[in-house]
Amino acid sequence: MFKGNKVVVVMPAYNAAKTLRRTYDEVMAQDVVDLVIVVDDGSHDETVSIAKTLANTVVYVHEKNRGYGANQKSCYRLALEEDDDIVVMIHADYQYTPKLMPAMVSMIGNGLYECVLGSRILGGYALKGGMPVWKYIANRFLTLVENVLLGAKLSEYHTGYRAFSRKLLEKLPFEVNSDDFVFDNQILAQIVWLGHTVAEVSCPTKYFAEASSINLHRSITYGFGCLLTALTFRLAKMKIVTSRLFPHYN
Repeated sequence: MFKGNKVVVVMPAYNAAKTLRRTYDEVMAQDVVDLVIVVDDGSHDETVSIAKTLANTVVYVHEKNRGYGANQKSCYRLALEEDDDIVVMIHADYQYTPKLMPAMVSMIGNGLYECVLGSRILGGYALKGGMPVWKYIANRFLTLVENVLLGAKLSEYHTGYRAFSRKLLEKLPFEVNSDDFVFDNQILAQIVWLGHTVAEVSCPTKYFAEASSINLHRSITYGFGCLLTALTFRLAKMKIVTSRLFPHYN
């Protein structure tokens, strides 16, 4: 709880048995967290059984793997059903530190922003934390193009550490977004579309064997998806195309 605001942490999980409890323990060590929601996306390991032993935790299981975007849709839908005021999304693979949650929550709870990102780029933590050089270069290129097309000034669009106000989530048409990784990119573009400023805090990250990562082929698909999202945003702004991602409200 933060100043009367219920704080719900959502953790999309897939084969996260080796890191889930460690992530959860650090999440709950932050005094602001009221409830954790773990959504398992058809894991083949002990992720679900471990999640069910965690206190103050709701566990939801996709019987089949539906994709990272579909996992997040379930996360946010369940958080809204729990009457959250602030929702923080963090991966269950312990790549991002939960110790930043009080800062991110306070920025929303004090009415400063509706969305806060934990950025791996601010402070130069990406390469220090072990991000592969090719991923870093791709991240910087995509972010540059996206900033130009969206008219924003973010340090990155690809972090898996995000906090949202309930009011913002209720306005976002996230259900029409992709069920794959590009969901992350689309929801940020939708926030910018609605005229909100996205805040960022510098976030140390860790890359290690148990941390989830997508392969080169999936990364290329994701990259083209990000470029298509940004281009669609710009064309929709110019009213050249219509898109369910970026609806024009009367």
